[in-house]
Amino acid sequence: MKVGETLIKVEGIRKSFPGVLALDKVDFELKSGTVHALMGENGAGKSTLVKVMMGIYGRDSGRMWLKGQEVDFKTPKEALDAGMSFIPQELCPVPDMTVAENIWLGRESSYFNIFVNYAKINSMTEEVLARIGVELDPKCLMKTLSTAEVQLVEIAKAISLDNDVLIMDEPTSAIGEKEVEKLFEIVELLKAQGKGIIYVSHRMEEIFTITDEITVFRDGRMVGTVTTKDITRGELITLMIGTTLDQEYVKKNVPTQEVLLEVEDLTIKGKCEDISLKVHKGEILGLFGLVGAGRSEFFSALFGVEKKQRGSVRIKGKEVRIKSPSDAIRNGMALVTEDRKESGLVLTSSVQENTSIASLREDVVGGLISRSKELERVNSMINKFRVKTPSERQLVGNLSGGNQQKVVLGRWVLTRPRILLLDEPTRGIDVGAKREIYKFMSDFAAAGNAVIMISSEIPEVLGMSDRIVILRDHKVIAEKPRAEIDQDMLMHLASFSS
Repeated sequence: MKVGETLIKVEGIRKSFPGVLALDKVDFELKSGTVHALMGENGAGKSTLVKVMMGIYGRDSGRMWLKGQEVDFKTPKEALDAGMSFIPQELCPVPDMTVAENIWLGRESSYFNIFVNYAKINSMTEEVLARIGVELDPKCLMKTLSTAEVQLVEIAKAISLDNDVLIMDEPTSAIGEKEVEKLFEIVELLKAQGKGIIYVSHRMEEIFTITDEITVFRDGRMVGTVTTKDITRGELITLMIGTTLDQEYVKKNVPTQEVLLEVEDLTIKGKCEDISLKVHKGEILGLFGLVGAGRSEFFSALFGVEKKQRGSVRIKGKEVRIKSPSDAIRNGMALVTEDRKESGLVLTSSVQENTSIASLREDVVGGLISRSKELERVNSMINKFRVKTPSERQLVGNLSGGNQQKVVLGRWVLTRPRILLLDEPTRGIDVGAKREIYKFMSDFAAAGNAVIMISSEIPEVLGMSDRIVILRDHKVIAEKPRAEIDQDMLMHLASFSS
């Protein structure tokens, strides 16, 4: 197919869920040899359109054509067989299978169509992983991988299909800068081969680096399609949210000299080693490192999720023993994990249940849980974080990613923490919701508390941190005040031995 010819065309797509009109007469067109971004706030309809096109959701009305032929996929397999690949935002590995088995699931090389040829699929896995610059053992189990590594396997799986259309929904949300650069090289190669790529992302830098066209959604409607080179960042934000965004990073907190948290020699062998740091009242401390540096593992050790081998923790000068998350919560700590769907939320439970679950003791009256008291506290968080939900009874799995993240934050605020551990707090959410979370972080720190933030987004680390601790090979290798570091220095410290 020649570059510029129509690969996908949809007209008048409409999709509704109980109480929500997710897509309202949406039109869209993808050309061969181009990268076309879908942009908009969380809940605007981007992922819903993708899932309708892939046959994950049935559409209420509208039509779709693939390479000139009208299609109506009833299952994702039909879409895959027709030439469409999909990297979902919600990671869905088979945890007890190997990397190779996950990549080639349903497409295994076999002997006599009976026995899986493991040597062959392991070899093919090594080849496809090498294409995106990833070093993973094809025989290791998926459940042993980090979120970032699972994301890389999903990317490899989609690329291995060699289809004409590749849909990427937040493909870089959990991977590091080096992996992003390699992915972009692959994208350019696919473009040159005449393939079309639909790219869903909230990272502005990526949109302006890799895409040719942008279609913007707002409240389930398509508000416009523009050529990327013809629009500015500010104009794009205005198109997305309907108003200007005067300041992306909201930062009013001022660190004090008083140490709130002190960690010394915290160690889990092979995961985080001899990590020492201090966090002051009123401070936002950034924690930066490449994939595998030990950032999330440090949080797991500090919060008692994993048992540390050695190290001490002091809060306000007093040593505390944290052997479990309940110990951490009692000592005024809260942890927002990097994967809200896997470890942060119970997707089949309501907004109310997810918000109150960590602090139900507050609602006990006479030995029984007072539902009215619980509801009052839950609604206070819904209002505080402006969670968009029809009611507190809505299943949290039906909310957009940004609103799910607000539910997680609301849950932990109800525990009244003094120290907030945020692991990729704005992963996969739009600029408007990001700004609300930044404001919360700043206000939280300004109230005399402290935040430690892990982020893979360098602008976010530089924009919100007062100090930055850099990890490499599971150890702290540098600590810099925000004013003394820039993007190049940050990447150099995280990447290379001094």
